[in-house]
Amino acid sequence: MSTIKANTLLHSDGTSTTPPSIPALDTRFATAWVLFDGVAVSGTSAAPIGRSYNVSSITDIATGRYYVNFTNAMNTDKYVTVAAGLSTANGTNRNASAAPFDTSKCYVNTTVTNGGANNDIAFISLLVFGGQA
Repeated sequence: MSTIKANTLLHSDGTSTTPPSIPALDTRFATAWVLFDGVAVSGTSAAPIGRSYNVSSITDIATGRYYVNFTNAMNTDKYVTVAAGLSTANGTNRNASAAPFDTSKCYVNTTVTNGGANNDIAFISLLVFGGQA
């Protein structure tokens, strides 16, 4: 892996850029995201990850309850989370919620829409914003 260090970034024509010019440094971009299968994880310790950024693994802690573990820790435990879920059985929506747990992981909870009981669902997505500088 390479490291780039610079005090000033310039466009190819020599004009100055408007900071932040590197998306990873911009707080408007997600600092972590993942799509994973909560049904396949049932009874095991790790959920299959479909696609992800800055997510190392998913830990099953109970039915419909998971920890999303970050590859690179957040610099604060006050980050923003957005979660969504969809069942493959009949395509019905399920409730999915997420909350910061600490700088190394995020808590995700999924429930049945009409009953409120925790439920493992096939498609769970999570977005995290604002956790890294």
